[in-house]
Amino acid sequence: MRYVLLVISALFLAFPANAKTIFYGARVGMKVTIVKKSGIGTSHAVVLTKHTRQNAIEFCRDYVGKVTEDCIVSEMNTPLHLEITADCKSGKFINFYGANMLFQGRSPEGSPTEYKITATDENVVLDGSGASGYGYTIDEFKLLCPNRVK
Repeated sequence: MRYVLLVISALFLAFPANAKTIFYGARVGMKVTIVKKSGIGTSHAVVLTKHTRQNAIEFCRDYVGKVTEDCIVSEMNTPLHLEITADCKSGKFINFYGANMLFQGRSPEGSPTEYKITATDENVVLDGSGASGYGYTIDEFKLLCPNRVK
């Protein structure tokens, strides 16, 4: 029963539609706090975030396993673009790392991911692995363009 509750809790936290925080990376606790949303679902969708001390403390506690001032400072200094943007019509968006991405709709049958996303700077399709960043990248797009991912 506890496992089921943990899974449900994790799904709730990962679902970006009503999120107060959103993941910027694949590790536990790699989150930023949402400050403002505008133009959601349009060609000028913007989400402004802040990397708070509380976000850093949660990362240090949940991922590193020890909350120290050095850990908090290091996490707070993670180089991020705290504003993510999208043109929901074209599917072009920019993630927290400043990478240009392209949402291309549902993946063909047999693909490892539900949706096809290409990192256009490298011309690489995200394959769904943790290393590709697919999980948090699709959540960023869902937050910006919820009408494109049903």
